[in-house]
Amino acid sequence: MKIALTSDNIAGASESVLHAMMEASKGDAMPYGNDESTAQVTAMLSELFECELDVFLVSTGTAANVLSVSAMTPPWGSVLCHTESHLMNDESTAPEFYTGGARFVGIEGADAKIDPVLLKKIVNQKVGDVHSCQPSAVSISQVTEVGSVYSLEEIREITNVAKAAAIPVHMDGARFANALLALGCSPAEMTWKAGIDIVSFGATKNGTMASEAIVVFNKALSKELGFRRKRGGHLHSKMRLLSSQMVAYLTDDLWRKNATHANAMMALLQEGLKSVPGVVINTPAQANMLFCTLPAGMAEHLQAEGFAFYGGRWEEGVVRLVTSFRTPAEGIDAFVASARRFADSV
Repeated sequence: MKIALTSDNIAGASESVLHAMMEASKGDAMPYGNDESTAQVTAMLSELFECELDVFLVSTGTAANVLSVSAMTPPWGSVLCHTESHLMNDESTAPEFYTGGARFVGIEGADAKIDPVLLKKIVNQKVGDVHSCQPSAVSISQVTEVGSVYSLEEIREITNVAKAAAIPVHMDGARFANALLALGCSPAEMTWKAGIDIVSFGATKNGTMASEAIVVFNKALSKELGFRRKRGGHLHSKMRLLSSQMVAYLTDDLWRKNATHANAMMALLQEGLKSVPGVVINTPAQANMLFCTLPAGMAEHLQAEGFAFYGGRWEEGVVRLVTSFRTPAEGIDAFVASARRFADSV
């Protein structure tokens, strides 16, 4: 059985999500988020995160990320993130566009996690100097771009540095559910209890069609976010079609079930690849994404057999493998078996 491990974006939407959208499209409802299901999303997320919060639904992860940070920094400020972060490398120039020209500064750190020592140094450089952009926000990715996950202690180390400098912190949670299950903690513990001000609560990679939630714990940022969402063209008139997806996603723990399967398939894949001669696991996967180095010729062999994945963007032989809520165990077994056949033949 051939499978694609290119991205969790290749999976469609969960059936209950599509059914919810069909039901929501019946009849009339107030536009621009003034409908009952949008209010229900806020109530459900408030219960999930154990606090009062504001929610701004958008249809893409890019919009969730860039609108979030735009409400945290002025145009003359800087957003501090890891050098390998999505904001730095995979959002085109949307971050600069939506922030009105704010600078994005990359900070190094092992496993694509910001080094808090380096962060502390940078947030205290040239503060108040009119000749320099001012450190204004911090953004961390959870899961990171190499498949690692910030521990609760590591998140607090970052937020403690930021708070000491009076800087808000954003979490890019495109794979929020996958990271949460890897840590075995509550949504509150991984966000506002750890010092996060805004989280991009990702859902599209894990079962919705096109629905992401900007969840705001620091309500001082909410008013500006509302205007920025409208100005940026992301205030959907038929918001109920986005909110109905999120309601279905949060109902009966669908979001947990989907992420549990994706993580389990990655654990199965990683364990299988460890037994294949010549395969090097670069950063051990904690959720549903893995980078590994394949011996010469293996990637081409796997692709010739019908398997798909991303490679060529990193060092020679490095490929990215991502599992989704629809990745079949049989496909994982077939992928590992094919890799082993190649290794045994050379």
